[in-house]
Amino acid sequence: MKNNNLTVGTWPDYELLDSGDNKKLERFGPHVLIRPETQAIWKPLRPELWESAKAEFHFDGGKGSWSGHGVPETWDISWDDEAKKTDARFSLRLTAFKHTGVFPEQAPNWEWIVERVKTLTKNAAQGGSTSGGKPKVLNLFGYTGIASIVAAKHGAIVTHLDASKQSNAWAKENAALSSVPTDAIRYITDDALKFVEREARRGSIYDGIILDPPAFGRGPDGEVWKIEENICTLLDAVKKIFSQKSGSFFLLNGYAAGYAPQSFLQAVESSFGTIKDGEFGELRIKEIDSTRSISSGIYVRFVLQ
Repeated sequence: MKNNNLTVGTWPDYELLDSGDNKKLERFGPHVLIRPETQAIWKPLRPELWESAKAEFHFDGGKGSWSGHGVPETWDISWDDEAKKTDARFSLRLTAFKHTGVFPEQAPNWEWIVERVKTLTKNAAQGGSTSGGKPKVLNLFGYTGIASIVAAKHGAIVTHLDASKQSNAWAKENAALSSVPTDAIRYITDDALKFVEREARRGSIYDGIILDPPAFGRGPDGEVWKIEENICTLLDAVKKIFSQKSGSFFLLNGYAAGYAPQSFLQAVESSFGTIKDGEFGELRIKEIDSTRSISSGIYVRFVLQ
């Protein structure tokens, strides 16, 4: 298993302009925003740029809110990978949890998903898919669905699961913006563990599995998710529905849980066994015109040979 930190730079609709004083200055399309960033304990490099921000997120008394003006209720941006002929278009908005609907540090994983699905699609043409045609991909804790979109646009049949009806509605909106066929993604509002356990009982098998669990969350019926208590149970369940054919892929992302990449790797290996052909590490975003970067998450991913 290779320790490899993945760093994303910029693309036309996203830039990390500067960071410091526990904040980050980002451009999402035409709008520059300030958001809290606990990693940014250093000083800003370009203070003059901060005056261009149209909105800033604040925490006050345990609650979050945005101040500023000039940002619409929603706006659209794209992630384009011309080399892989991928165009994911999605709608952003200012949420009460400081997020906008996209995690830019995931771009290297989107590229990886594209390559994995292309390989599976090629194998499917030769009879290697568990679905008898197109590869099947399960995206758990799918949020606004960008990973689902890039998989679907390269031939996968995607099951997109999130406990939030609002997130699934947002994901459907993004898929429509990205011109994804309506039958390419199935949307499920459910508790991730309960769904996976039912899929195991049904004998369902997936060629690709993506997990992006929060540190804490609730299912649609009040189920409590705590990553420190539930991650290994979920990984054990996921293994039962994971295809063992060549080219099948697995991706686990993590945010804000305070764990090192090694912790995630060892959790995965405690369920799947020792993994040789894979990688793990940090997900980082690089500032423009600077060598600095912000560590924004961790990941583990592997492909079966």
